[in-house]
Amino acid sequence: MTMKPILDIQNLSIAFRQNGQENQVVDRLSLQIETGETLALVGESGSGKSVTALSVLRLLPTPPVVYPSGDILFNGESLLHADDKTLRYHRGNSISMIFQEPMVSLNPLHQIEKQLSEVLLIHRGMGKQAARGEILEVLQRVRLRDAKARLNAYPHQLSGGERQRVMIAMAILTKPKLLIADEPTTALDVSVQAQILLLLKELKQEMNMSMLFITHDLNIVRKLADNVAVMHQGKCVEQNSRDKLFSSPQHDYTRKLLNSEPKGQPLPIPKNSKTLLEIKNLTIGFPRPAGFLKPRIENRVVNNISFCIRKGESLGLVGESGSGKSTTGLALLRLLASQGEIWFDGQPLHTLNMRQMLPYRSRIQIVFQDPFSALNPRLTISQIIAEGLEVHQTLSSQERESRVIKTMQEVGLDPDTRHRYPTEFSGGQRQRISIARALILQPELLILDEPTSSLDRSVQAQILALLKTLQQQYQLTYLFISHDLQVIRSLCHQIIVMRNGEIVEQGACESVFNAPQHPYTQNLLEDSR
Repeated sequence: MTMKPILDIQNLSIAFRQNGQENQVVDRLSLQIETGETLALVGESGSGKSVTALSVLRLLPTPPVVYPSGDILFNGESLLHADDKTLRYHRGNSISMIFQEPMVSLNPLHQIEKQLSEVLLIHRGMGKQAARGEILEVLQRVRLRDAKARLNAYPHQLSGGERQRVMIAMAILTKPKLLIADEPTTALDVSVQAQILLLLKELKQEMNMSMLFITHDLNIVRKLADNVAVMHQGKCVEQNSRDKLFSSPQHDYTRKLLNSEPKGQPLPIPKNSKTLLEIKNLTIGFPRPAGFLKPRIENRVVNNISFCIRKGESLGLVGESGSGKSTTGLALLRLLASQGEIWFDGQPLHTLNMRQMLPYRSRIQIVFQDPFSALNPRLTISQIIAEGLEVHQTLSSQERESRVIKTMQEVGLDPDTRHRYPTEFSGGQRQRISIARALILQPELLILDEPTSSLDRSVQAQILALLKTLQQQYQLTYLFISHDLQVIRSLCHQIIVMRNGEIVEQGACESVFNAPQHPYTQNLLEDSR
């Protein structure tokens, strides 16, 4: 007797129906996952990966979403035609999901402990005190630093990688039979990523758990997957075992994906290039209460760091989640209070008030880490991208529209979609919208906070090529915050490695990669291989 697959997606089509028109995003997809198997679903942004994953648990609103054909079976039972009671039983209990954007998925009004306790209360009837022990154990297993102290934290008080680890903990608390992981390691540095992948492997063996793992990182696929399905424009163009797919890919698109690893060297820095940004003894701390009638103490997240970037140069800032990378980027824009000196083009930004900073806002732009929370859901894409032009430049509406179209084309977005809203785009497409919004002002310094983290390798290669082209054309300067060391190596001239708010190593990129001096840097490079 043959065993039924735990998840059987049969000839599934998914479409969005609006204003009498039907836009098909998944076309007759068939996938099977056996008990204890990990299937990796890979493909470019907008190919239908996340829509497929959300459809397994019927998390998409109907309408506008419709299913013209096919079915989704879990242990032989249809989920596509199940009633609400059956779906409630399976959601979070038999099937758990790690969502792509943790800041959107976590409730900003509730502390971490309450959100995790809610999972155990609903699915296992546990009270807060009984649940605390299990919550702490899982948070420690996903390597959340100071887990006990973080129970009372709100999502905005955690870094992007820390929020992602909380989401992973939430998904595995109930020990599900099937785990759907939608880009679960996107915001994690390579060392924590390696720990999480090891944890998922351990859980898979302990619980005989199956996984549908959605990712654009082919290194993760190599380490974790048993089988791989490749999606392109809503269709599955190739399915094979992991080893066969990497050794002898059959489809042209699969070969393109495999050949899209970041390559090349950074552009040469112009001769006699002057220093554009200089940071001296930058320290950033957040006060926290020490107790009843006790003075507030300062929790330092960045401690006395110094560096400089020349015009036309790219500086890579790497380190584990919570090391102070994004906080440093925000402080340079004067979006966070800090101590120390910030010099831009010879001007002391640290002495300026918010009104005096306004002329510098167009010269220094940032691409934020979480594209969904950084985009106003009430504005169209055209309005979002053009917003900076309205503030900093005097242009006619026609000139603004022309600039928007040109910039969208530069970052690989279809200008015909400019009147849509952020919710109508995939995670990778939203990241490109964020990049377009920053680039349209043609800034001198661009702070890029994980700008390619949610992009598949083929689009990532396009964005990196675009950044190099713009750097050459406009002599742009980049502060590139990332955990992807391959990306850093292909774009950056200098690299700074941060840990616990301090710089542990810095120098020329090739020197650090070829002969790292600090043990932490050595571990980072080893985990990235």
